[in-house]
Amino acid sequence: MSEVHTFAGGPLDRAGHRRTDADWLAAQLKNPATRIVPLWKLQPLVTPRRDGIGWLSPADVDGYLMSGVPTIFIGEDDEGVAHFAIDVTSFDDANRSEPFTNVGKFMDLRAIALQLPLGDPSTLGTAKAILDWNARHQFCAVCGNATEMRESGYMRKCSNGECNAEHFPRTDPVVIMLPVRGDDCLIGRQPMFPQNMYSALAGFIEPGENIEEAVRREVMEEAGITVSDVHYHSTQPWPWPSSLMIGCFADAETSEITVDGLELEEARWVSRTLLKDVMNGATDTGVLLPPPMAIGFQLIRAFTEMK
Repeated sequence: MSEVHTFAGGPLDRAGHRRTDADWLAAQLKNPATRIVPLWKLQPLVTPRRDGIGWLSPADVDGYLMSGVPTIFIGEDDEGVAHFAIDVTSFDDANRSEPFTNVGKFMDLRAIALQLPLGDPSTLGTAKAILDWNARHQFCAVCGNATEMRESGYMRKCSNGECNAEHFPRTDPVVIMLPVRGDDCLIGRQPMFPQNMYSALAGFIEPGENIEEAVRREVMEEAGITVSDVHYHSTQPWPWPSSLMIGCFADAETSEITVDGLELEEARWVSRTLLKDVMNGATDTGVLLPPPMAIGFQLIRAFTEMK
């Protein structure tokens, strides 16, 4: 079984069949047991100690619900309690207003993900991704008319009766891979990375490609390395804005690096021993790794544990 990374493994049943049941959804938004998490500028409300989601009841946010803020259904828990997310970005002072300040603080999800209980980053990642998608798709890509939210945020429909195009949230597949040659693996750094930080190589899968083809193409394009067999490791949802990172190892057939200078500014072969030292806290290697919540880190960690 593959590993479950940060932003996956959520505790809620998505209960997709509920999304089209308007009467049930309306009833749940009046049910005192229902839990609602607000997001402001895509930042979720979390408790003061950053140890949980800042859930509120429908009564707590009644004024916001009545105003028509974007509201999405994100699932049910084991006891059948409905959970929703709302976008209060249109209220400029929401981050300084009750009831939110009574419960916690709006915070950047990427900054706090590792401090939250297991599963909460997945719940918040889903809320962020779907609310963001709705905000970005206010107009029909077919005819340009306004779209309307349907299926509790998981579909938007064109308001033009002659068009009626239906639009659904997309997830962009990304391969992220670690080419391996013996006891060495290839890591790279982008210009935006902090000094000395390296990670696995990555790139979007293009139309008409399978995972293996995308891995081979990206490694060749970015580092000039030929790879043969590709081995799946695990996946990670990445809600910036909505990608699925597909983690792989790849058998390198060549070793001479030619960096493209566009996506990567540097790539290098590093030994398993050096990476183990970095994992154990060494600071004199000239190599820093991404945070543990990133699948790039987890691929590198898995490489150091290979026998």
